[in-house]
Amino acid sequence: MPEPGSKKYDIHRAHRRKDAESQGVPDQHANDEANADLQRDPKWRSRGPRTERGRGPKSERPGTD
Repeated sequence: MPEPGSKKYDIHRAHRRKDAESQGVPDQHANDEANADLQRDPKWRSRGPRTERGRGPKSERPGTD
Protein backbone atom coordinates (compact mmCIF):
# COMPACT_ATOMS: atom_id res chain seq x y z
CA MET A 1 0.00 0.00 0.00
CA PRO A 2 1.35 3.43 -0.86
CA GLU A 3 1.74 5.73 2.13
CA PRO A 4 2.18 9.47 2.55
CA GLY A 5 5.64 10.44 1.38
CA SER A 6 6.00 7.61 -1.12
CA LYS A 7 6.47 8.29 -4.80
CA LYS A 8 3.19 6.62 -5.73
CA TYR A 9 1.31 8.73 -3.15
CA ASP A 10 2.92 11.92 -4.48
CA ILE A 11 1.93 11.04 -8.05
CA HIS A 12 -1.70 10.50 -7.03
CA ARG A 13 -1.67 13.72 -4.99
CA ALA A 14 -0.36 15.64 -8.02
CA HIS A 15 -3.13 14.22 -10.22
CA ARG A 16 -5.79 15.13 -7.66
CA ARG A 17 -4.28 18.59 -7.29
CA LYS A 18 -4.51 19.14 -11.04
CA ASP A 19 -8.14 17.95 -10.99
CA ALA A 20 -8.95 20.36 -8.15
CA GLU A 21 -7.29 23.25 -10.01
CA SER A 22 -9.32 22.48 -13.13
CA GLN A 23 -12.50 22.60 -11.01
CA GLY A 24 -11.69 26.14 -9.89
CA VAL A 25 -9.90 25.61 -6.56
CA PRO A 26 -7.20 28.28 -6.07
CA ASP A 27 -3.61 27.07 -6.45
CA GLN A 28 -2.69 27.69 -2.80
CA HIS A 29 -5.56 25.45 -1.62
CA ALA A 30 -5.44 22.74 -4.28
CA ASN A 31 -2.52 20.85 -2.69
CA ASP A 32 -4.18 20.84 0.75
CA GLU A 33 -7.46 19.67 -0.75
CA ALA A 34 -5.75 16.88 -2.72
CA ASN A 35 -3.86 15.72 0.37
CA ALA A 36 -7.01 15.78 2.54
CA ASP A 37 -8.87 13.82 -0.13
CA LEU A 38 -6.21 11.10 -0.15
CA GLN A 39 -6.08 10.98 3.67
CA ARG A 40 -9.84 10.28 3.80
CA ASP A 41 -9.34 7.19 1.65
CA PRO A 42 -8.28 4.24 3.89
CA LYS A 43 -6.14 2.82 1.06
CA TRP A 44 -3.80 5.84 1.24
CA ARG A 45 -3.57 6.29 5.04
CA SER A 46 -0.42 5.43 6.91
CA ARG A 47 -0.52 2.06 8.66
CA GLY A 48 1.93 3.14 11.32
CA PRO A 49 5.24 1.60 12.35
CA ARG A 50 5.96 -1.87 11.02
CA THR A 51 8.57 -2.91 13.59
CA GLU A 52 8.96 -2.73 17.36
CA ARG A 53 11.76 -0.24 16.94
CA GLY A 54 9.47 1.99 14.89
CA ARG A 55 7.10 2.30 17.84
CA GLY A 56 9.66 4.38 19.74
CA PRO A 57 11.77 3.92 22.86
CA LYS A 58 10.92 0.77 24.80
CA SER A 59 10.18 2.71 27.97
CA GLU A 60 7.62 4.90 26.15
CA ARG A 61 5.73 2.22 24.22
CA PRO A 62 2.12 1.65 25.23
CA GLY A 63 1.57 -1.61 27.05
CA THR A 64 5.10 -1.95 28.45
CA ASP A 65 5.83 -1.62 32.13
